[in-house]
Amino acid sequence: MIYVSRKEHFNAAHKLYNPAWSKEKNEAVFGPCANENWHGHNFDLIITVKGMPDPETGFVIDLKKLSTLIRTRVIEKVDHKNLNLDVDFLEGKMASCENIVFEFWKILFPGVKEIAPNATLHAIKLYETPRNYVEYFGE
Repeated sequence: MIYVSRKEHFNAAHKLYNPAWSKEKNEAVFGPCANENWHGHNFDLIITVKGMPDPETGFVIDLKKLSTLIRTRVIEKVDHKNLNLDVDFLEGKMASCENIVFEFWKILFPGVKEIAPNATLHAIKLYETPRNYVEYFGE
């Protein structure tokens, strides 16, 4: 099995805040991430696809097509946005990296199959900071 990855980047703001909790409890659990005026990150997103190379192209997936898929279905919806307020697929959800990668998976999994029928989405890695990231490998 061969694994091919594409890295993309976006900037976005969010707030971690449970409206069922007091301000004090939110601050105790989420710290500065509960800032009522939001906070932002320079996110790095790595999408990994697995499969065997197509005998005619030598590609597991055409990386130009993968980049276009990621940008049109995900990046354009989240870049320079407030993840809590502006992103339809995060509506009503805590805008944690864990929830974000889960929603990205639901969007990208069928898209990868459309552009590379013999490949499959293997993993999504989302860096919130250079030292903090979340990985998701599907269900």
